[in-house]
Amino acid sequence: MIRMVPFELESGETVLGVEVKLPKTTLLSLSTDRGYIMCGALDVSLLNDKLRDREIIAGRAVGVRTLEELIEAPLESVTHKAESLGIVAGMKGADALRLML
Repeated sequence: MIRMVPFELESGETVLGVEVKLPKTTLLSLSTDRGYIMCGALDVSLLNDKLRDREIIAGRAVGVRTLEELIEAPLESVTHKAESLGIVAGMKGADALRLML
């Protein structure tokens, strides 16, 4: 099952939440027009290395099970392009999304 929902940040902006229920796991992402944060399934090293030319703005949070947890969780890793915008590991998901707007 796939669920797409508008997700409002505390600052009033809206991002897109996507939840994909798979056997034994759920994929979670919150995205803007420029970038996204995602659950532990995101392979940041792949984005930084093999897809570097795409300059993807993304961050990964681990141990999250809901979109609400994803937005509150600290990011475990981020892409090089995200770092260039001031997004860093340890930053709360909501703060990273605001920098992606």
